[in-house]
Amino acid sequence: MSKVILKGHIVVPIETRKEVVEALVIHKKLTLKEEGCLVFEVEPDEHDQARFHVYEEFRDRFAFERHQARVKASEWGKVTVNVIRHYQIIE
Repeated sequence: MSKVILKGHIVVPIETRKEVVEALVIHKKLTLKEEGCLVFEVEPDEHDQARFHVYEEFRDRFAFERHQARVKASEWGKVTVNVIRHYQIIE
């Protein structure tokens, strides 16, 4: 199986930015501990407070899908329900 890469950005409503940034700390730690996670980066944009750049690498499709399922059921999934996601997935 080949590596799965997700890259793009999210747009966080300004009124929920503080909550999202706080939840991101735990989300990053949990994701980096997942089996099959190779790289996980979410960084704020220098010029746009609402935008965060996202780059993820997973060993294979199975690890990526397992991550997606965990995220949907997590606190991060709840906190980011109104976040707009702009992603490209490359296999």
